[in-house]
Amino acid sequence: MSEKLKGIAASSGVAVAKAYLLVQPDLSFETKNVEDTDHEEARLDDALAASLSELSLIKDKAISSLGEEAAAVFDAHMMVLQDPEMIGQIKETIRAKKTNAEAALKEVTDMFITIFEGMDDNVYMQERAADIKDVTKRVQANLQGVKLPSPALINEEVIIVAEDLTPSETAQLDKKFVKAFVTNIGGKTSHSAIMANTLEIPAVLGTKNITERVTNGQMLAASGLTGEVIIDPTDAEQDEFRKAGAAFEAQKAEWAALKNAETVTADGKHFELAANIGKPADVEGVNANGAEAIGLYRTEFLYMESDHFPTEDEQFEAYKAVLEGMNGKPVVVRTMDIGGDKKLPYFKLPDEMNPFLGWRALRISLSEAGDGMFRTQLRALLRASVYGQLRIMFPMVALVTEFRAAKKILLEEEAKLKAEGVAIADDIEVGIMIEIPAAAMLADQFAKEVDFFSIGTNDLIQYTMASDRMNEQVSYLYQPYNPSILRLINNVVKAAHAEGKWAGMCGAMAGDQTAVPLLMGIGLDEFSMSATSVLQTRALMKKLDSAKMAELADKALTEAATMEEVLALVDDYTK
Repeated sequence: MSEKLKGIAASSGVAVAKAYLLVQPDLSFETKNVEDTDHEEARLDDALAASLSELSLIKDKAISSLGEEAAAVFDAHMMVLQDPEMIGQIKETIRAKKTNAEAALKEVTDMFITIFEGMDDNVYMQERAADIKDVTKRVQANLQGVKLPSPALINEEVIIVAEDLTPSETAQLDKKFVKAFVTNIGGKTSHSAIMANTLEIPAVLGTKNITERVTNGQMLAASGLTGEVIIDPTDAEQDEFRKAGAAFEAQKAEWAALKNAETVTADGKHFELAANIGKPADVEGVNANGAEAIGLYRTEFLYMESDHFPTEDEQFEAYKAVLEGMNGKPVVVRTMDIGGDKKLPYFKLPDEMNPFLGWRALRISLSEAGDGMFRTQLRALLRASVYGQLRIMFPMVALVTEFRAAKKILLEEEAKLKAEGVAIADDIEVGIMIEIPAAAMLADQFAKEVDFFSIGTNDLIQYTMASDRMNEQVSYLYQPYNPSILRLINNVVKAAHAEGKWAGMCGAMAGDQTAVPLLMGIGLDEFSMSATSVLQTRALMKKLDSAKMAELADKALTEAATMEEVLALVDDYTK
């Protein structure tokens, strides 16, 4: 009998396929005394060989999907598996203590990990500790006859089922086989939702406990349009979902006819529709969906998909590829936004009570610890600027003095490059992301110094409402249509226009079909969203009258006290 679950519709589309559980297995074991140590050594050799074979396959897959550079981490893992000193010590422990391979493996690798992690001043050795942890888990799994989930090796149509998906896991997903994913936690603004939209994979998040209710290979039907998931759907239910999927694909084909159309309202007003990306390969989707710009390039994924700080040349090549790929259309590049829930294995962040309110983004870049990486990134951006229309954006700005400090470093690096004879574009715009209420309230002062604003509503909403956007207990407070949020947005837009500057938005709200009419009425200039939302938004804007949307926004800003009242107004004006 089928079982229905309800989650959050986070990325559009419908899928019917087998479940693939992306859940880490229990690798606990008992320490045992053994007599036949030769047998234990042979078991270890077999597990090492199996692990090497798996990593070789994963590396080949990573090269084809992510490129040689991103796949290099697997070379380090394969070297660990073949390290004669470590393997020799494990075998010696088996013989000396007459213990099973699992226990000897843990004892020796724990020792190496502790030594390497203790080398605070040696980033390379700390990275090796992370490699040993990863590899040990794989060898333990093979010793115990357990398979680790490897999304990169999926070779049949599946729906991924997981607690959550990390950016690195999501990056391994092959759209040819992964038809959707469903998670226990997360919401419309979580990183798994952002990546799903970028990859154009349907997603249902926040089902609470689907990992406990599904087994590998069970049939699933999932709708990223309604948030519905059915475990063991009947034939009739499968047909119903497939029909809904076909109808959505037909709707997408209708929107596709607008790919090269101008973004204008029913009364002829133009708005700029841009797309958000995480890596150079995403530019293809931006152009395929007819976006007029890139409104947010999240450069932290360059750092998160590497096992070291990307060099100036590595970054230059990535930024150049994006600028060239956009053929002269504007590209807003956000400087590194690490911290909060985005961590790097090779850069130790402090343990903080509230990491989202802590040391992250521009705060790291402006610190002594982050200054070197910030200057490296700015030099790479400046060098790439001649290949397109570059706009540089600083994230997590609370103070005018922070913006001034960041711009000062930018100008210093520009002067150094020019002295070296490096060509730099003379029309680079420099702006900030408005995601902290303090900056939104002081927008009139910021507007005198910046070239543009881009409103990051994902964080602005959680900071304004004091509501963690990843916490389902307070998810009811995540209200993009709340009048308080609309008033902050209005303040930013009006402040920008008063100084002759433009204001955009790169949070999830920019592509929200309920929010778009309100944002049009407020006068937002640029809407940046997942590439898959661009054509749908263009189709919506063509139906709306900008003067009527201005009336709608005015009423929402001056008369509404609750989100529900705002939604009723939107309904009245857009029927």
